[in-house]
Amino acid sequence: MSMSIRGSVRRRGAGAAAAAMLLAGAVACSGGGEKNDATDTGAKTGKKRSVTQVITAAYKKTAEAKSARVNMTMSVPGADGGRMTMSGIMGWDPTLMDMTMKGSGLAADADMPKNARIIWQNDVVYVDAGAAAAKEMDGKRWMKLDLGAVAEQAEKSGDKELTKELTGGLEDMNQDPAQQLAMLLDSPNLKHVGSEKIDGADTEHYKGTLTVEEMMATNKSLDVLEPKERKELLAGMKKAGIKGYDTEVWVNEDDLPVRMDVGISSPEGTVEMSMKLSDYGAKAEVELPPADETFDLMEMFKELAESGDLSGS
Repeated sequence: MSMSIRGSVRRRGAGAAAAAMLLAGAVACSGGGEKNDATDTGAKTGKKRSVTQVITAAYKKTAEAKSARVNMTMSVPGADGGRMTMSGIMGWDPTLMDMTMKGSGLAADADMPKNARIIWQNDVVYVDAGAAAAKEMDGKRWMKLDLGAVAEQAEKSGDKELTKELTGGLEDMNQDPAQQLAMLLDSPNLKHVGSEKIDGADTEHYKGTLTVEEMMATNKSLDVLEPKERKELLAGMKKAGIKGYDTEVWVNEDDLPVRMDVGISSPEGTVEMSMKLSDYGAKAEVELPPADETFDLMEMFKELAESGDLSGS
């Protein structure tokens, strides 16, 4: 494979994987007001409950469900931004995803299909790059990216920017909506906004905010980081101009979130993400692409590392 083709495949893999992860981590944290600790009446119990009680109940029910059908949208400001959507099934115990993605992130590459299928199991992401892209990948239309292997390779090479380049810097973002609710409970200004209908269903609307420091303190997916790594991550987020997260959640009468929105402020504007959830507990299984149809990006990166061209494009 020539260096120009390798560069093309690498950029395509990086873009698709980053887009997938941005959307998969759509519910990153929290959006704000005054904590109102005696709010809604439980639709099924008829009892008055505090905000904390409602969100705690939603956390427990969501954690027990382990999966749901989701429809997500994301808008990113700036010249390299745009709008993308994903829909399909997501599981969070264990982590898996089978979704279809479309949007400007794919349209930027003429060889990528208008709709790309994303399969995610544990730490491995597969992207259907389409028939045209397969011509540059030994006839294989599926790209495979092992996020754990990416981090390991980046550590070995000393190239700390490699993981960011491939995953959009979101490889540690938690996609578990139950954990997002758990983090929301730590918002100092979590409040009940009011009653609203979402897609015809009665819901109660809540919102809260978290600073970057508060998010990092409550996000369990960051527990694997050493103190030095956490400090570097925090410094990097602050350097990028990220100040905090605004989150809103709409909870139905079954104590399940039917919509979760998050806004992340940055110097270029606000990254806006929204996820609607339904069919909790839906069968969440993925069928991985055949090995002979899969192009392992890590194999290419290893070749580049051996040749000294890992950071080149």
